[in-house]
Amino acid sequence: MKLTLRVWRQQNADADGAMSTYEVDGISADMSFLEMLDTLNEELILAGDDPVAFDHDCREGICGACSLVINGDAHGPERTTTCQLHMRSFQDGDTIDIEPWRASAFPVVKDLVVDRSAFDRIIQAGGYVSVPTGAAPEAHATPVPKPDADFAFEHAECIGCGACVAACPNGAAMLFTSAKVNHLNVLPQGAPERETRVLDMVAQMDEEGFGGCTLAGECATACPKGIPLFSITGMNKEWLRASRKAAKR
Repeated sequence: MKLTLRVWRQQNADADGAMSTYEVDGISADMSFLEMLDTLNEELILAGDDPVAFDHDCREGICGACSLVINGDAHGPERTTTCQLHMRSFQDGDTIDIEPWRASAFPVVKDLVVDRSAFDRIIQAGGYVSVPTGAAPEAHATPVPKPDADFAFEHAECIGCGACVAACPNGAAMLFTSAKVNHLNVLPQGAPERETRVLDMVAQMDEEGFGGCTLAGECATACPKGIPLFSITGMNKEWLRASRKAAKR
């Protein structure tokens, strides 16, 4: 395939950015989207130009590092991660716009790379459980009902890629935060921090400058792991419960 790529180029966080146009040829339909970008970068390096910076790591749809807005959609036209998007989703002669995540809480570092450390700080605020030191406890010592285990696993699938923020018209991080809160709060191991977890993580989310949620639903549509929209309502219930308990103290 021969493609026209319009790629966001920005030298650093303080520089002004702009879309640059490149032509690539000989792209196989079996290539992943990142392999196509590798091909572009090889050509740029051979021509003595600066390659396009973009995030990636496992390239298996697990780590959440890859993060591109492709033709206006977070991760592109398929419901998957950018690294698992293949060029068969495009046609010969297509023009493809490639941009970084757009959110004030995700500042651009260079080109297509953004700083997502805001997510790390939300996790640090409460995304953990208290565990005793010493040997690991017996696996069956604390039984977990099957519906609770399924609920926890569903939310634990979040890989923190940030597609929910990129897709949200408000730049909200409610789906990410709710996934991290809900998957721990429903388990007995997460019970000691149940109230403080939701209050602290939501407070940190607000402090990071993410937008407010209006339940537009774009986050759940873009999520490559299928975190459901009702995750947000579940966290809201947890927050109200914890706030009422805190007010009575």
